[in-house]
Amino acid sequence: MKHIEQIDSFAMDSLPPKAQWPQFLFELPELHYPPRLNCSVELLDKAVAAGLGGRTALRSRTETWTYADLLDKVNRIAGVLTHDMKLVPGSRVLLRGANHPMMAASVLAVWKAGCIAVPTMPLLRAPELAVIIEKARIGAALCAAGLKEELEKVREQSDVLKQAVYFSSETPDGLEQLMASKSANFEAADTSAEDVCLIAFTSGTTGKPKGTMHFHRDILAACDCFPKSVLKVEPDDVFIGTPPLAFTFGLGGLLLFPLRAGASSVLLEKLTPETLVQAVQEFRPTVCFTAPTFYRQMIAFADRYDMSSLKKSVSAGEALPTATRDAWQRATGIAMIDGIGSTEMLHIFISAAGKEIRPGAVGKPVPGYQACVLDDEGKPAGPGVTGRLAVRGPTGCRYMSDPRQADYVQNGWNLTGDAFEMDADGYFWYRARTDDMIISAGYNIAGPEVEDTMLKHPAVAECAVIGVPDEERGQIVKAFVVLKQGNAASEELTRQLQNHVKQSIAPYKYPRALEYCDTLPRTETGKLQRFRLRQEAR
Repeated sequence: MKHIEQIDSFAMDSLPPKAQWPQFLFELPELHYPPRLNCSVELLDKAVAAGLGGRTALRSRTETWTYADLLDKVNRIAGVLTHDMKLVPGSRVLLRGANHPMMAASVLAVWKAGCIAVPTMPLLRAPELAVIIEKARIGAALCAAGLKEELEKVREQSDVLKQAVYFSSETPDGLEQLMASKSANFEAADTSAEDVCLIAFTSGTTGKPKGTMHFHRDILAACDCFPKSVLKVEPDDVFIGTPPLAFTFGLGGLLLFPLRAGASSVLLEKLTPETLVQAVQEFRPTVCFTAPTFYRQMIAFADRYDMSSLKKSVSAGEALPTATRDAWQRATGIAMIDGIGSTEMLHIFISAAGKEIRPGAVGKPVPGYQACVLDDEGKPAGPGVTGRLAVRGPTGCRYMSDPRQADYVQNGWNLTGDAFEMDADGYFWYRARTDDMIISAGYNIAGPEVEDTMLKHPAVAECAVIGVPDEERGQIVKAFVVLKQGNAASEELTRQLQNHVKQSIAPYKYPRALEYCDTLPRTETGKLQRFRLRQEAR
């Protein structure tokens, strides 16, 4: 690799002070990385050098790329970035695209050139993109041609974003045409293991996305923990799923993890629950990544298509209701692998698979990570106490120029914003987001527990629960309910649902207010946006 010092130092200068970083742990031998490291080389070049060039790496509806094909594309895109776009190591590159091989190749090429990838959700509009571009001072973009309109709106008004190149384009200045004149060989930038290579923006469940900064070594650490010890990825595995590559859940599950194991991935755009089940029949994947809501909706189609190739299903992004886990296992025979991760931590850090699964619990800390529950005084609590989840390991939170770093990292621990309880066997049980705890007449009520109970009623398709102000009780539980087809809202149904909750869990947890609606507000990654419901309630 050619040795180039990081020329654009903006990202490194935007890291929080080291005193505000979490404690990093590298206890596993596989986490001892060399000081000079380029994660694109580790994931792709070394796989080809090891003889995997002829193996399938990525598939879409129209294309199948081997590892050698992918390396060729990555090298040519890196050539465009450095020669045509004149980018230097440390330059931020906005990436816009649905799940497609060219989007995947663009991420790897940005890293190989020593630049910093800033992937963005395909559905973001110009005002949202403008915030990210301004905050990360992004001067260049690689974007799918189908998403050109919103990006051009930003570029016309931005004093930062100077150039954009579009892929899946037939125009002479399109990325594919520029790639054609570039060499199939590219000498990777000689990056440090501690150079920033990814700025991932949180998905906006609180309404204010934050830029999380990750190093080259972090990318590999995410691949060398959960996928190896819990998921136990094999080279013959085929991955499929819905989370966008712009979301770290999708980036890991649909690109990084397969490449690290010499496996392959199916990248498909605009999937619905039914078309994902159809794709399982068509592409014969062994591992699926998606959110609980999607799994719940896929169940209705499970008996219409051949899903026998699927061996493992991973759920993350939001709490997995027990009702969804049980229904999925009845429909497919597959025991769901639940996991909690965060954009700040890059990927999953608590999980369980196979015989280690304990229904209702998320799991135990993934090897390489430590976790505990903090009590009201900020001290580690013993079993049976509900408190703030704290975690540390080889990855951790480094917000880009954001004072909220001091909220997320305290005493070396990453505080995820989740309320958990640990049992005597070291299993972690999700209770709520800490801002989703409802205090009603002195009782602590976890909204997700009420949601899980409501979902077990045959009339309920989706449910969101929040606390709303009440003069007498401080707060009361309010449920927003989407009904299954064939059910109509009525006072009688409301009474039935309330009684269902009273008979299933502690009666004081029942929703004293119900509102029926057609849809619930969600992020593009499928996460429920309870903050929007709280705003409307206010």
